[in-house]
This record gives sequence, C-alpha cells and structure tokens, in this order.
Amino acid sequence: MATVYQHSTLATLMAGLLGGTITVGELKEHGDTGIGTLHGVDGEVIILNGEVYQAESSGKVNHITDMLTLVPFATVHQAHGPESKAITLKDVTLSNVDVINEYNLYNNFSGIGLHGEFSHIKVRIAPKASEPFPSLLQITKQQPVFERENVSGTLVGYYSPELYHGVVAAGWHVHFISDDRQFAGHVLEFQAPELTGSLVAFSDYQLHLPIENTAFREHHLDMNGLREGVTAAEGNTND
Repeated sequence: MATVYQHSTLATLMAGLLGGTITVGELKEHGDTGIGTLHGVDGEVIILNGEVYQAESSGKVNHITDMLTLVPFATVHQAHGPESKAITLKDVTLSNVDVINEYNLYNNFSGIGLHGEFSHIKVRIAPKASEPFPSLLQITKQQPVFERENVSGTLVGYYSPELYHGVVAAGWHVHFISDDRQFAGHVLEFQAPELTGSLVAFSDYQLHLPIENTAFREHHLDMNGLREGVTAAEGNTND
C-alpha cells in the first residue's frame, strides 16, 4: 500500500503559521522523496534519494545535513516501492503532464519523479519571513523568479484532488533540482523533449498535524477567501 505523508496544511501557511513544527530527521522517517519548505517559509525544499536540498531566495542551493532543521510544511513518500510505475513522457510542459487523464487518477493523490534534459525551466523561490510572520500570500507576492536553459535535472511533485483544496493546493505542486545541485525551486513552467521516471498512485493519504504547537492549536481558520488565496499563492491550479 503506497502512502503519501503530509505534515501540516497549506491553509496553516496561508494563516501565517510559518514556524517549523517537525524536524527534517522526523520527516525522513516517512519518505525518501518529497517537497516542502523550511522555518519561516525559507525557500523551496526538494528531497531526493534521501538527501535534502533547499533553494533559497538568492538562488543558492544548500544541502541540508542538520536533521534538527525545522519544517512547517512538507509532503514525502517512499519513491521506489512496488506501487511505483515506470513512465516516459515526450515533449513535456507543465500544462501537458497528462498522466492524470491517462491513468484515471482524478480522485487520487499521486506523485512523480521525472528526470531529463530541460530546454527551458522557470522556478520561483519563497523568501524567508521573520516573526511576526505574514501570510503565505503576502510572501509569494515578493518571491524572486529564476530561469535556466538546457539544464539536466529532476522534477519531484504531487497531484492532489480538488476535494482537498485548502489542505493542499489542488492540481500539481512540483519542485525541480538540477543534476549539479546548483539550481532549484518551485516550478512555474518548463519544456523538455523527454522525461523518464516514476509515477505512484497513493492509496493512503496520511495527514500529520502539529498539535503540540500552541499557535496551531489556538488558531481559528477563516475560510473566507481561502480557496482564492491558496490558488494565488501557489501560482495557478496546475503548479
């Protein structure tokens, strides 16, 4: 049974609860592949083959080796279980990753890990916030954008059903890291002639909530405008 593990919710970040509530070490107990961010929404995190990388808003990519580093939000899974399906995609862009249609996964949480040569890729990186934290939407209005041409690397990301929008961002949420570990971020667009890798359709979605965190326990969620805010913060419903 394939399981995707998510720590906290996107709605929590939208409310400005950006403090780290799980360690990298604890997160890795649940998966060797995934995406997320660090304390204060400090950049974009990519977990690949059990190694943790952070793209910071300067464009620099850091290898995170301190297992006590704190994370406010992340999604991970074990990439090479028996449920993993090998796939090859031709002439790929973010908008035509059609595996959801092809494999009838509209109602599934699904994960991809795809490698190849990218003729073009555009990413954004959330800048680190300081306390008192603003909302995620406020932060993403100031995020720097980076582009590269002809770069080899890997996409890691997740598809979430519309039903769970707010807990997650419905649609695709994908991060990228180059083979040389010098370029990474949250994917806004890309073109690639061919990508190969794996697709996992998860039968079990595990949501872990930071109930020991006082701010989380005391916060009262305002649902007004949540859907629109999440969509705006994440760029669009397909990213």
